[in-house]
Amino acid sequence: MAEIKAIVEGGKATAGAPLGPALGPLGVNIPQIVAEINEKTKGFVGMKVPVTISVDSKKNVEVTVGSPPTSALIMKEAGIQKAAANPKTTVVGNITLKQALNVAEAKMEKMNSFQLKSAVKEVIGTCKSMGVTVEGKDPRLVLREIEEGKHESAFR
Repeated sequence: MAEIKAIVEGGKATAGAPLGPALGPLGVNIPQIVAEINEKTKGFVGMKVPVTISVDSKKNVEVTVGSPPTSALIMKEAGIQKAAANPKTTVVGNITLKQALNVAEAKMEKMNSFQLKSAVKEVIGTCKSMGVTVEGKDPRLVLREIEEGKHESAFR
């Protein structure tokens, strides 16, 4: 079984590099595979998405779409193109606690957390390293507030 891993832009995969040259020697229907990838990644437009294409000896194809990085989901929620070059001094965007919760729910399977509250704290930590505030506050302050129980209603 051949396995091809690539990073594609959501909903905009093409038969060009990196997919075409990797799939060509396998003798599979490249346009059909590209169409399937675009269909499965259309919800991630504007984000880079990991894709795995498995082709068995009978040329059966299976396309598996991964989840974009947490930082890409945060940038989408915040409506920004890139993170701050110096997150200690620059703020490039803001998300709400509800948006952090949405990102955590989307990434839950791939995170180190088993509880939603912990996953949200991971997302907020990523916000800090990107120069993104949460509820207009420094992410460390919001983390402290979560520890103190000030946002318990958000986790129900």
